[in-house]
Amino acid sequence: MRVLFWGTPEFAAAPLRALIGEGFEVTGVVTQPDKPQGRSRKVTPPPVKQIALEEHIPIYQPGTPKDEEFIDSITRMAPDISVVVAYGHILPRRIIDLPRLGTLNIHASLLPQLRGAAPIQAAIRQGLTETGVTIMRMVPALDAGPVILTAATPIFEDETYGELQNRLSELGALTLLESLALIELGVAVEQPQDDSRATYAFKVSRDNAVIDWNLPAGDVARTIRAYDPKPGAFTTINGADVKLFGPRVVPLEGVLQHQHIPETGDVISVQDGMVVMCADTAVRVQDVQPAGKSRMRSAEWARGRGVAVGDKCRA
Repeated sequence: MRVLFWGTPEFAAAPLRALIGEGFEVTGVVTQPDKPQGRSRKVTPPPVKQIALEEHIPIYQPGTPKDEEFIDSITRMAPDISVVVAYGHILPRRIIDLPRLGTLNIHASLLPQLRGAAPIQAAIRQGLTETGVTIMRMVPALDAGPVILTAATPIFEDETYGELQNRLSELGALTLLESLALIELGVAVEQPQDDSRATYAFKVSRDNAVIDWNLPAGDVARTIRAYDPKPGAFTTINGADVKLFGPRVVPLEGVLQHQHIPETGDVISVQDGMVVMCADTAVRVQDVQPAGKSRMRSAEWARGRGVAVGDKCRA
């Protein structure tokens, strides 16, 4: 089976490696153009491109998948099927239907739950105890195609977006291979989605990642874990933005250093890490990343006088 692979971030790496490892003929890799990364703004190829370079697979990086020269190139390639994993562009119908077996997509939720660009972050932030991956046939509507296979997995307590993303990437790779085997055997059963049950998880914005200290501590902790390691949930302390990581809900007993009841957003302790008051109890933050600096332990930041008891965290 000749496979044209579409993908860009690290989440797409495991499925691409699985296809190569299982002997599928990956005829080409389509990925986003190289972009500046990190504080140094060094131009860096996407993870999927790096794999393609290692495996000597032809690489395509069109500015838009609607480019006619690019479409001519993949038409001449004559793939049997396309596989799309977090490519980053919506594909038009003519590209979806180009391979003789159509186009499959790996989506990181149990569809129709959490359609959209950020299902992993949304699953953590909403406090779901289970998520998974869906292999579906791609259609022009957003994540609405018929489902070939799903695979569920629990969301572990205190699991971060980065940790869950890695597990779902591996699970997606295995489920993709199983789906392709069913298609090759001609026994794949495609189930239409129930659109009435659909929920949505749209692209993460700066506003999504602002911490609201007026929420209960459990909600605050989930907000922080949902954006760890990127883009990082943040608050403002002493007039500067600070990203927070590694939250733990803690009781007030033993952390309050004075008798009066603190307000939400107050830093109430810096012993063994920064502790901030929420609506019901408090959250201890293990790591921080002040603006323009590297990630560090919050206790180390406090020793360097970056934060102190009585400082206020603001949205």
